[in-house]
Amino acid sequence: MFTNSLPATILSHMVAVNNVPLPLPRNIPNLKMSKNIDYNQLNALCHMRGLHHGSSTSSVLSVHNTFIKEYPKIFLRNKKIRLPKLSKQEENRKLSESRRKSSRPPPDVSHNIADHVKKAHAGLILYGQKKLTDPSVVLLNILKKLPIHRTPHEHKTVWKILKTIPDLACQLSDEHLKILSKRVISQTWVKGCTVVGNDGFYIILKGLARPKKKPFRSWSEDSDLKSPSTPHSRRHSYILNEEHSSFILTTLNLYSRDSMLKRWNTFGSLEMTTETQPFSVVIIDDCELLKIPAEEYAKLKLEKIKFENEQKSKLIRKCPYYEGWPTLAIYELTDIIKWKKFPPGHVVAESGNILSFVGYIHSGYCKIYRSVIALVKLKSNRAKKCQKLVYMGKLKAKESFGEISVLLQVPFTCTIIAGKDVEMAIIEDKDLFELDPVTIQLMIQTAQPTFGHLTDEDVKNVYLQEELKKDWEEFKGKTLKESLYYNGIKPGCGKWSHSWTSIPRKNTETLIEY
Repeated sequence: MFTNSLPATILSHMVAVNNVPLPLPRNIPNLKMSKNIDYNQLNALCHMRGLHHGSSTSSVLSVHNTFIKEYPKIFLRNKKIRLPKLSKQEENRKLSESRRKSSRPPPDVSHNIADHVKKAHAGLILYGQKKLTDPSVVLLNILKKLPIHRTPHEHKTVWKILKTIPDLACQLSDEHLKILSKRVISQTWVKGCTVVGNDGFYIILKGLARPKKKPFRSWSEDSDLKSPSTPHSRRHSYILNEEHSSFILTTLNLYSRDSMLKRWNTFGSLEMTTETQPFSVVIIDDCELLKIPAEEYAKLKLEKIKFENEQKSKLIRKCPYYEGWPTLAIYELTDIIKWKKFPPGHVVAESGNILSFVGYIHSGYCKIYRSVIALVKLKSNRAKKCQKLVYMGKLKAKESFGEISVLLQVPFTCTIIAGKDVEMAIIEDKDLFELDPVTIQLMIQTAQPTFGHLTDEDVKNVYLQEELKKDWEEFKGKTLKESLYYNGIKPGCGKWSHSWTSIPRKNTETLIEY
């Protein structure tokens, strides 16, 4: 029973060592020496006492238990074989690696904080291909494409780079520059060419150029014009010009290094001009130029004017007095309208004065006040007359004022104060009087005085109501204070004052928490 449960390999060794005939199973292949078995340990295991058949049953069981415990030790574990250290070879390898590192070019020093964060958290950075950080190189790579083939990210990159050029940013607003950045193109010019900049604005991205000056006449020619024409003077001037003409021209065309146009320098004009000389340059070295065509800028201006005129016409049409006006008359007003802004609290118009403009409120609101003469009590039981402003209402967006005062030269009856930031379109009186007489008459017939429906009695009644309300508030507050302060009782204060920094322990039990 005990021997039949062992493997065939162990049984074979037990037979060989102990010379005990044991029944082996059939069809056992030829036994081979296994590399995974420790035969010394197996030999010691097979020579254990109590493995013979003559032993008692109790000894066989104890030997069996011992055998089962020691049995796993006969199998060898796969251990890594450690080779002896080769100190000389490792030193030579370290020296060769250090030489390679020294011969290898040092990595580029990155100024990006993200690279240093990666290096601190994830080890060394693999410096691969050098990134294009030069704005001119990035811009040239983008401008090689047609504007229609550029991506939104590339359009944004061009816009950001153009914002950094002072000569361009001072002429265009941020919005217009963003539109023009989607229409810029690049040009390549060879050395010796002359670029005329009267049809656009140019930025040098690569190469050198110098401005082309107007030709100068020599001082001898000027002296000939002033001096009397004699044969001797003519002959002298001719000889002088002939000998020194080349010298004068070369000296006039010589320029210092500082006068050269380098990368990121600009020339040309955004406006179309007929003059070519002030905007011309000569290419000294092969140049790559960024061009903003003057035609695109002219289109942008026309679009801007068209958009503003549409806004002005919409504003006028929405005003109550101009709803039935013909389109031609409205277009006459839009040509002379100007935009203006007023901060909160600014006095836009004063009562009793003739206005100098007509206003159309685009955004915000204005407060309307009417003046009234009232009696004010003094401390000495006397009264005096003074002028006070009475709030009568508001002028909201899409409303106008001042037509009657300007056209009929009538004093304005109200005082207008900006309630918050107000943007309005105004027409000055000098421009208004230059309109067609039919348009002027149409404005007089349709417009009405601002808050003209109010009479002096209405203003006085409003003033009296406000004064009565103020008196009542004062009387109510005074009576309430007298009733509460009776016998020294004040709201929120007791009869005794305590300087406790915290509530005593004996008083905390009486507190009720909700």
